Amino acid sequence: MPLSNPVPRKLMHTRAIDCRGYERDDGLWDIEAHLTDTKSVAHSRHHGGRERRPGEPVHDMWLRVTIDLDMKIHEVEARTDEGPYPICGDITPNFRALAGLTIGPGWRKSIAERVGGVKGCTHLLELLGPLATTAFQATNRARLARAAGKPSTRKPYQLNSCHVYKDDSPAVLERWPQFYTGPR
Repeated sequence: MPLSNPVPRKLMHTRAIDCRGYERDDGLWDIEAHLTDTKSVAHSRHHGGRERRPGEPVHDMWLRVTIDLDMKIHEVEARTDEGPYPICGDITPNFRALAGLTIGPGWRKSIAERVGGVKGCTHLLELLGPLATTAFQATNRARLARAAGKPSTRKPYQLNSCHVYKDDSPAVLERWPQFYTGPR
């Protein structure tokens, strides 16, 4: 276990998020995210919804976005197999409103405008963060191969996104020497 030993405790809730990126035969990419919430005790909502047995999902939700290498969304499919209320899945068609967006700068603001609040579902909206990261990770080699030989003057989106990619770090000197600001 990478963390220190905890005090004695009892598991009450588990949230699992699984994200996967697939290269399609037609040149597009499917990025899928799946969220489940389970409890270790029987659980039901006070006003609606059915009782769940321990380990039975309270939330079981899916998202698939189809993108190209420019990170533009072509299609979106959302599904709620389980939610605490019978109407939870009724909002899933709204996620098609993400088609046409590009995953990149302004992503969080754009998704909030289209499917935030009452236009969407909190849990499906939460999946869009790790789904976007998965999209970049899944397509990275293909995007690099496409850009090979083409000089780039655009700063990489990773620059200054964390301490490893601080513009004067050894990692930046190695990957993007033209944007390195530290001592040579």
